[in-house]
Amino acid sequence: MSSKVVTGIPSVPITEARPVPLDLDSKLPHPGAPRANKAISVEKPNGSPAHLAREDYSVMQQHVAFFDRDNDGVLWPWDTYIGFRRLGFGRIISTLAVPFIHGSFSYPTSPSIFPDPFMRINMKNMHRCKHGSDSEVYDTEGRFVPEKFEELFSKYDRTNKGGLSWEDIQAMILGNMNIVDPVGWVAERLEWWVLYLLAADDNGIVSKEKIRAQYDGSLWYQVAEELETKKEARSAVQKAKWQ
Repeated sequence: MSSKVVTGIPSVPITEARPVPLDLDSKLPHPGAPRANKAISVEKPNGSPAHLAREDYSVMQQHVAFFDRDNDGVLWPWDTYIGFRRLGFGRIISTLAVPFIHGSFSYPTSPSIFPDPFMRINMKNMHRCKHGSDSEVYDTEGRFVPEKFEELFSKYDRTNKGGLSWEDIQAMILGNMNIVDPVGWVAERLEWWVLYLLAADDNGIVSKEKIRAQYDGSLWYQVAEELETKKEARSAVQKAKWQ
């Protein structure tokens, strides 16, 4: 009997069209084991530094910690609006993001059986916000599964360019769709479309590292810092013109 692991067969073409990585054990220890507080990859085996991804938070909590300006573990609608503005989004997109995000995730994270009239999101229950039709990189406890993350690229980065294009992302979204899951279909699209708007380079590619960094939220800090630096540089130029 052959010991070869068969992950694709010609009679089921989709299994060959979306290959899975088979050599991860030689690059990462226990790649199928979910990491509670580290979003790691083959290229970044230690994940993000602690000042960008708090080690006392799960990876899913890290994903939204940027928006928690006072570090109280509660996201108010205004926090989300300010966070989107800090990431460079305009008033319209930032305003529209608030009812969608808080309307979807406030009640699942609530400590009460009653809806929160202020639509706050409680980060301690962030794991309840995992939805269907996603990549399964987050597990149901809010941990990060390295093997699932690497699968994004073995399956959809067909030209090995080190990231995902708009077309790759659309193929991934379609490939991950679960049956009768309209909430998941919408959420997955909006999440990836926002990431593409925020992080795609001049060639229309979202790099693997930026995708990894958005899972633990470290990308948000980097983007906000870059925008702030550019803003300060513009202000300095304008000030110099008047001197």
